[in-house]
Amino acid sequence: MNFYDKLRVKPGRKVDVREISTSETFGWNDREKLEARLAENAKRMLELQYRIYAENRQSLLIVLQAMDAGGKDGTINHVLYAMNPQGCRSHSFKVPTPQEASHDFLWRIHAAAPGNGEIVIFNRSHYESVLVEKVHGFVSGKQLEKRYGFINDFEEILHSNRTTIVKFFLHISKDEQLRRFGERLDDKEKHWKISENDYTERDFWDDYMDAFNLALNRCSTKHAPWFVIPSDHKSFRNLAVSEILVETMERMAPKLPDAAIDVAHIRKLYYQNAGDKKSGKKKK
Repeated sequence: MNFYDKLRVKPGRKVDVREISTSETFGWNDREKLEARLAENAKRMLELQYRIYAENRQSLLIVLQAMDAGGKDGTINHVLYAMNPQGCRSHSFKVPTPQEASHDFLWRIHAAAPGNGEIVIFNRSHYESVLVEKVHGFVSGKQLEKRYGFINDFEEILHSNRTTIVKFFLHISKDEQLRRFGERLDDKEKHWKISENDYTERDFWDDYMDAFNLALNRCSTKHAPWFVIPSDHKSFRNLAVSEILVETMERMAPKLPDAAIDVAHIRKLYYQNAGDKKSGKKKK
């Protein structure tokens, strides 16, 4: 099955996330097979990342959005763990600082965008400005309308600078969210994740679904597609994200650069030094 085509929000076609199952697995119910495929994908992603890093010409931006407990951290831990940190970083966007709030909403985002050879993961992103701020009425209708256009323009700028963009909405049900909140209460090591705000925000669930619908429908483009990932089952979520990332990176077709030195000459020096070491000769 091609997860890329199946889960992509196609430009020009309207989606309603309420009509998309959060528990769908498309038959991937065998945990052993699923984990084996995930391991294969992790190996392939590492190979492709090496090429992207060495090529130092393209970059990849991975955007993760979800409701609280939707699995953003889990996706980073279980899908992107194989990435070499030398060419990959994760950036988490929290409430804007006073300095950030004094600039336009994309100012802090652009500063965190990937440079050549980099893969960057946005744990939450510029979309918070058309999600949280829309739900709580922090921006007017006219301002909000402009922001969708600004976001599309911003992503177009990144694309024109050879940045490939892939955006994931990790889609969980309201019941699954509450179950995960309960797990956090039962696990002392996860108490630091608990916030009273998690529960008060549940009152705005329908408003958030409306906000996600607008963001997905207005901002899923050919060069910066959105994918809706059924995420009630964590293992399937991980598999789906990894499948889409492998296809995305393969489409980038990164190539190892040509050698910047005379390989034949360096090989000659290597064998010369290896021979000197074996015979015990010392350079004068």
